[in-house]
Amino acid sequence: MTRSIDAVTLRGWLNDGQPLALFDVREHGQYGEGHPFFAVPLPYSRLELEVARLAPRLAERIVLLDDGDGVAARAAQRLEQLGYGDVTLLAGGAPAWAAAGYTLFKGVNVPSKTFGELVEHWHHTPRLDADALLARRAAGEPLVLVDGRTFEEHQKMTIPGARSLPNGELALRLDALIPDARTTVVVHCAGRTRSIIGAQTLRNLGLPNPVLALENGTQGWYLAGHVLEHGSQRRYPPAPDAAGLAAARARSARLLQRFGLPALSATQAQHWLDDAGRTTFLLDIRTAEEFAAGTIEGAAHAPGGQLIQATDQYVGVRGARVIVFDDDGVRAPVVASWLYQLGYESAVLADGVDAALKVPAPPRTLPARNLPVLDASLLRALHAESHDAIVIDLRDSAAYGRGHADGAAWSIRPRLPHTLAELGATHDRPVILVASDPHVASLAGHDLLADGYTHVYRLAQGYDTWLAAGLPQAVRPAPLPAAARIDFLFFVHDRHEGNHEAARAYLAWETGLIAQCAPDEIGVFRQAPEQPAAARSRAA
Repeated sequence: MTRSIDAVTLRGWLNDGQPLALFDVREHGQYGEGHPFFAVPLPYSRLELEVARLAPRLAERIVLLDDGDGVAARAAQRLEQLGYGDVTLLAGGAPAWAAAGYTLFKGVNVPSKTFGELVEHWHHTPRLDADALLARRAAGEPLVLVDGRTFEEHQKMTIPGARSLPNGELALRLDALIPDARTTVVVHCAGRTRSIIGAQTLRNLGLPNPVLALENGTQGWYLAGHVLEHGSQRRYPPAPDAAGLAAARARSARLLQRFGLPALSATQAQHWLDDAGRTTFLLDIRTAEEFAAGTIEGAAHAPGGQLIQATDQYVGVRGARVIVFDDDGVRAPVVASWLYQLGYESAVLADGVDAALKVPAPPRTLPARNLPVLDASLLRALHAESHDAIVIDLRDSAAYGRGHADGAAWSIRPRLPHTLAELGATHDRPVILVASDPHVASLAGHDLLADGYTHVYRLAQGYDTWLAAGLPQAVRPAPLPAAARIDFLFFVHDRHEGNHEAARAYLAWETGLIAQCAPDEIGVFRQAPEQPAAARSRAA
């Protein structure tokens, strides 16, 4: 039986200086409605698919928390089957954390977003609001407006005229957009964090231009009554020529010196990776296209801007080391400097993508028992001969709401036993699983087989198989109750769809994060060392 600890003990573990992975195994909606500051989301529905990426060392000290409903105990069993040897449960889960007087934080990426607010507080990062930006444009002031988010986010909505230039690419690609040192650079995102981090990145690099963050990003823009642009195809420029690359590399090298961060040789990096007593994450921070074209075998992809914006989605272990690399010597130092400020021991790989490293293999994934797979013809045959088959739709609840198989019940892996009990299922009744990801179906099916169900199937292409079989769809299906949709975070619902109330609530949440934090939560972050006088004058 897996051991348990109380909330006070867990708080002590979080502050004892030893590596720890605190995994919240609830689903996205539950996690986003309230979790401990340092909890990393690892939903039970995808547990075995994600854990090796977030905790690649089997000896890692791991604590699991749930809603006090027993899901963490099931997750512990699965992790122990994978070979993880130091797994503990938080007794009573998230409710017990709150009962002990500790804060449950709403939202996602809470440490990174809190850090962004601190950066603005520490450095007084200059900003302007939507009306001021419009006024400067109307006055003909020379300025460049860049969107520090991903290109996919940029396409959905952006400030009119902005160009997609993710924060992780600023140091390498911005120079091509700036005609001279008098041109003002404005960085925006959807809210606050990436605007602040992008603008402060340029200031830390000593860019001579005036640099500003657009206050409250796209949400602030439409709250001020202005129209957003949708479908923009404006992307960042290519990497600079040799002369431009040399200048950018020199700026980033000064940043490494300022923070005292190491550029590891392959031998030094290999020593970190081979240390059996401590986890090291090796992250390629370049673009998705560059990563796909070739990387160090075993390295994970973490685009630089997103890594800083959502560190808990890439680094699952507090107290881990992080090595970042690129192929230009420009981007990795910037990302490493932010990771250092976020509280990690970080370094860059001196030889970048060309370094000869042997990355330890991650833990094996749990070999889920193979489920019989139904294509359209097999599904039609089973549907015709078995009138008592139970169809369970495991797709996200929003997809289920848009359309599903006639008679299908929506569920998710941690709720499957409850759903089947409600449906009066017996262990010999056929169960057909509909999922967008076959791995998710296999994991859920593995649980059912372990619970004694004898006839469990998955559809070859998910809901498309049902449609291809020509079987009936639900007609005007009733919406799922909000309480059932534990995969969906209502807290951020509609904030990008013109819902002013949702946008205001979200911005208030961001600006209120620091006040919710206890000293031991804020205390993990490091304020940047003072800039040299010459760099301060350039950034002023």
